[in-house]
Amino acid sequence: MNQRSRIVAGATFSALLVGSLIRPTQRVAAASEPVLMQTMQSELQRAMTSLGSSSEDSSQPKPYFLSYSVADTESVSMSAEYGAITSSNQSHSRTADIQIRLGTPALDNTHGDHRTSALTTMPLPLTDDRAAIARSLWYATNRGYGKALDSLLKVKTEQQVRAKEEDVSADFSTEAAKSEILPPAPQLTLDKAVWEQRLRDLSAHFQQYPDIFYNTVALDAESETDYFVSSESTHVATPNHVARLVIVARTRAADGMDLFRAETFEADKLSSLPDQKTLATKLEAMAKNLEALRVAPITEPFNGPAILSGRAAAVFFHEVLGHRLEGQRQRGDEEGQTFTKLVGKPILPTFLSVADDPTLADFHGISLSGHYNYDDEGQPARRVDLVRDGVLETFLMSRLPVASFSTSNGHGRAQTGRMPTGRQGNLIVTSSKSVTDAQLRQMLIDEAKKQGKPYGLYFEDISSGFAVTTRRSPQAFQVIPLVVYRVFVDGRPDELVRGVSIVGTPQAALNSILATSDKQDVFNGICGAESGSIPVSAVAPAMLVSAIETQRQAQGTARPPIIPPPDPTASTTKEAK
Repeated sequence: MNQRSRIVAGATFSALLVGSLIRPTQRVAAASEPVLMQTMQSELQRAMTSLGSSSEDSSQPKPYFLSYSVADTESVSMSAEYGAITSSNQSHSRTADIQIRLGTPALDNTHGDHRTSALTTMPLPLTDDRAAIARSLWYATNRGYGKALDSLLKVKTEQQVRAKEEDVSADFSTEAAKSEILPPAPQLTLDKAVWEQRLRDLSAHFQQYPDIFYNTVALDAESETDYFVSSESTHVATPNHVARLVIVARTRAADGMDLFRAETFEADKLSSLPDQKTLATKLEAMAKNLEALRVAPITEPFNGPAILSGRAAAVFFHEVLGHRLEGQRQRGDEEGQTFTKLVGKPILPTFLSVADDPTLADFHGISLSGHYNYDDEGQPARRVDLVRDGVLETFLMSRLPVASFSTSNGHGRAQTGRMPTGRQGNLIVTSSKSVTDAQLRQMLIDEAKKQGKPYGLYFEDISSGFAVTTRRSPQAFQVIPLVVYRVFVDGRPDELVRGVSIVGTPQAALNSILATSDKQDVFNGICGAESGSIPVSAVAPAMLVSAIETQRQAQGTARPPIIPPPDPTASTTKEAK
């Protein structure tokens, strides 16, 4: 992450005072807690007692903060293509993240570019062997202490030679201890033969489409319990069980342009995934759409009115707004800080509000990927109203403070092996200016006529995107649509087109929203950023924008497959003879 801050000389005394106020308290693990958690707690207390010296001039200071975070995960993954299983695996892992902070909360070894110096990752024994678990934690803690010590020296040296930083916030926030031990996640069980057959049957549908040269139907299921203990006496254990089925297919147009479609189905358990008929219907629709895209015309660059479907608008808000409201992006020499100085000011039309609420497990019966009970710093998940009636109110905060926001709001998230940062969970967009889908479509046509455009665009589905937030690059975004239609003002039927990328700058794009539909759609996905890949959701209504800019996607130069695929019935016929 690009986070840099500096403590001013006058704050040294108060920083030391804060450090003394949050000295670790001793906590004895309860006998009812899992063996893994008991061992984590006892080894943490031993490390806090043994590491470093309390002497002020010591070259090996005692940690002011230490935490152990362990992900105990059972997982199943299998995939199939063209009616055959290509992989089928089941695994169990335990991985510990050890975080060590030296110095004071105001200035510690994680300062600026050294944020990852606090973290050491280590696999743990899979059985509840106290001695073996303690030995692994001991080794990782000692290794992490040495890394933190080296980083603290570098931080102190850098403070003597660099200019004063713009944001002089502390490196770590003070939070109250949390304690909650929820039941562990249920054991992951499935009928392997049944699910493999389901995947085979689904992927076999693609044999009817010779122009689809790649496909996969993949099932991933996890049952995970996350354990967290810290020197602040926080100790939480939370379960998580998720099942995800993904269908992906690719084709290539005659001019070399690669095209793909993807459908993701997510639930809190395997039995809640859609039935086979529903999945097959979605797959067939995807395949037929790809066939149509192969021969669809390439659209020219466009700047005019458009409608984003609910799913498309959800991805749009996640990329264009959500990432720029993550707390750590409001400080540091490298961050563009698009909205940092706009708290209390309008950044959206007044009829729009945006919240992030990871406490929601589902939305109108649809499971939300971004749900969690506690974040990866042991802080309880909570709803955060980011934008209310168009006005920016706050940011998504981890325990890295920024100017005017000194505490976490439960959004410190990370993939195992990465340092937590402020990240999105379930981003929810709501509107007080909504109309029916039919009315929204007519408004699109009216707006295109007003602008003298022969058509507007309708973005039905979007795959992904990326947002540039650093100062060294333009503060821009790009979103990749999968299904786009021209909606003509003269009444002609809508026309499917391809080769479109949405580009622009955030403030201009967000303030061009004119109205929304009266129903919201859900997008579930995996978001990759500096703290790793994490599950997220976004919920939004369809939106009409007065101006959206598109550019042509990369054309590609590879030809479609030269020879046709094998006849899928050939081997069956031969065996029958």
